[in-house]
Amino acid sequence: MISDAEKGETLLAIARESVYHAVLGTPEAERDDAWLRHAWLWQPGATFVTLRCRGVLRGCLGSLEASAPLIQDLRSNARAVTSRDPRFPPLTADELPETTVEVSLLSPLEPVACASPREAVERLARGHDGWVVTWGDHTGTFLPQVWESLPEPRDFLCRLLEKAGLAPDFWHPEVRLWRYSVAKWAEAE
Repeated sequence: MISDAEKGETLLAIARESVYHAVLGTPEAERDDAWLRHAWLWQPGATFVTLRCRGVLRGCLGSLEASAPLIQDLRSNARAVTSRDPRFPPLTADELPETTVEVSLLSPLEPVACASPREAVERLARGHDGWVVTWGDHTGTFLPQVWESLPEPRDFLCRLLEKAGLAPDFWHPEVRLWRYSVAKWAEAE
């Protein structure tokens, strides 16, 4: 049985390798490491990969639902975050030595029925849950880590609506909310 710490070390190693190869434009080698034989890596999993360069956010992308084996989802998100987060230019080779990787493994999404923004704010578990908001073609999510910079539930909801491309005070009966939790591991900065 693998411990959470060993699981985290494995996921960080996989993500770090994918980031490295994506930035350098080199193919990931087929490996025969013992950790690749762990059955849990081949179960469906949803991950987010967050990059920080010199302690500052440098990218964060991922999957909300488990639709591929965990190792494939993680590798795909690690490669994507190096160049596809629209908030940032592509990560450069010069930045690699000062960039740290964080991996979040998401639980399944749990729908949360809310008839109003006030009800949504009341249901936000401060500092604990990640949230997804959707309305029509608009979607936004915040990992639980975002609570560190947005500790007030009302602010959290307003910024989440903005991230989805909606006004911070927007509400409609067809707005949908989901919550999830994460197990998270990060390289030391």
